[in-house]
Amino acid sequence: MARIRIQEVSGIARLLFVISLVIGLALTQALHHPAPAIIGALVGLYFLFAIKVVKQWEKVAVLRLGRYVGLRGPGWCHIIPIFETLSPYVDQRVRVASVSAESTLTRDTVPVNVDAIVFWLVWNAEKSILEVENFIEAITMSAQTALRESIGRHELAQMITERETMGRELQRILDEKTNPWGITVQSVEIRDVKIPSGLEDAMSRQAQAQRERQARIILGQAESEISNSFVQAAAAYAENPVALHLRAMNMLYEAVKEKGAMVIVPSTAVETMGLGGTLATASLGGAKP
Repeated sequence: MARIRIQEVSGIARLLFVISLVIGLALTQALHHPAPAIIGALVGLYFLFAIKVVKQWEKVAVLRLGRYVGLRGPGWCHIIPIFETLSPYVDQRVRVASVSAESTLTRDTVPVNVDAIVFWLVWNAEKSILEVENFIEAITMSAQTALRESIGRHELAQMITERETMGRELQRILDEKTNPWGITVQSVEIRDVKIPSGLEDAMSRQAQAQRERQARIILGQAESEISNSFVQAAAAYAENPVALHLRAMNMLYEAVKEKGAMVIVPSTAVETMGLGGTLATASLGGAKP
């Protein structure tokens, strides 16, 4: 989790402290008097607590006798020790907060565990320092509360299939809440939605049954289309017997064209289609002298 950086002694302040102390000690050795060493130590202590360095991505507020006087940074800044103090440093880069909701009931009373990440940044350091005590903890707790409320408003199927919509809704809710603190929420992403293992097995069986049902529906539709085609073909053949005979002859040809194939045709079918003479001619034509 991100943290707020508090005041710390800078490297420049340490260097000035050492230089002041060394100069004081050198003068004491030269003058054989302790006053320069004492003065050098006091000046070094002053620099140690008066010189502060603020990083490029940070801001810090200066409080003079407890009253806000302005922001400092980035770079080095000077304060009057005892009379002036610095607030915790505020990082203005984009930060990520990880939030989770465990065993939270959805709208259709299904317990789920949801993990989400929140991308946010401080756009107004002054407000984040003066308006809220600990803005990092505040945004984390607000995100957890908003996540639980959003889970309660959605059904399980919506949470699984509409994660982006849920994330946009959370982003809007959090942004409205944190804007007065000088913080903006850029986006919220739902990483994972976990459901109980027993319910997961039941949903798997339900999905499999649904796929089987869809397959049977498609098969039934195909059978219906085939039967309709047969009905149309039967009607066409009933009106044109010659076409029926030609179709029968084509079927026989397809059956016997392979070498060694034998087709048994009922005598009634031969008499009905008038194929006796045709078959006899074919047999005589294929006989060897």
